[in-house]
Amino acid sequence: MNDLGGADDAASDRAQDGAIRPLRRRLQRHRLTDEELEHRRRRIRRRGRRAYIRSVYSLPSLATLGNAICGFGSIYVTFMDPAAQSNDPWTSFLIKNHFLAAAYLLFIAMLFDALDGRLARIARHTTDFGGQLDSLADVISFGAAPAFLALQLFHEWQPNMPPVLSRMIWATGALYMSCAAIRLARFNVSNEHGEQHHFSFLGLPSPGAAATIAGFVLMQQDLAEPVYKLGVQLHPALYDAATALVWLLPFIVLVNGLLMVSTIRYPHLVNRYLRGRRSIERLIGVLLILLLLLVVVTRYTIGIGTLLYSLWGPIGWAMSRVRRRALAKTE
Repeated sequence: MNDLGGADDAASDRAQDGAIRPLRRRLQRHRLTDEELEHRRRRIRRRGRRAYIRSVYSLPSLATLGNAICGFGSIYVTFMDPAAQSNDPWTSFLIKNHFLAAAYLLFIAMLFDALDGRLARIARHTTDFGGQLDSLADVISFGAAPAFLALQLFHEWQPNMPPVLSRMIWATGALYMSCAAIRLARFNVSNEHGEQHHFSFLGLPSPGAAATIAGFVLMQQDLAEPVYKLGVQLHPALYDAATALVWLLPFIVLVNGLLMVSTIRYPHLVNRYLRGRRSIERLIGVLLILLLLLVVVTRYTIGIGTLLYSLWGPIGWAMSRVRRRALAKTE
């Protein structure tokens, strides 16, 4: 009996050892050195960072879609009937100020357009899909929407135009939209990734062209507001100035459309003049001037500033040709 009892005890000990041995091996595997623990911590941090970056991959595309939606909203608001009535206070405000709202929506679209590129670089996820989507959104916001805005404003102020003139104005808007599409297609083909390649543009960038038209509309509406409120007879000079800007608008649309497909170089203002080291006094001075102008004469600052940027290219091109001719004569 004692032999049988001893055999049973030995068998039970072997069974326990068999059950404990895998646990011992598992514990030995998890006995890591300090270097291995630090390596594991770094690997976990990297995985968490990658998961965070993957979670923001969709933000650039969402910003691009915000750009397209603002362009579409600008077209929709442009065609609102000023004689219509609505019980919704927001709709009533948009109907009353439909040209102003359409112009400001284009500037909001520009903010989304600037934001999507920054988000893509922060997420380190610049793709060809994002570039193509961005160009499609730009065709809507900076190609079709400004042309519709200019055409509708002109037809509202000059409703009794001769048919030939009306067709010419429509052709001007169609040419602008076509030039914007060609300019964006050319940019897609020749674009190089990285901000170091974006210190200048070949041709007027489409947001700059749209900003010029929208800024011109803001100035015209600022002159027209007293006319609408107090009557034409009380402010004939303002009415004449607003009408003159309306007649200049097709010319602005035509010139900006042609500048988009030109080979004139335009500077990237942010990358060229605001990036890198700049003195604090200079930056503060520029910001104070801009804020003062924007607060006091907001619409005129935007309108004149964008117009000067669109003329920057032709003026710079003409000055460079004059310099080259002067150097050739001296040699």
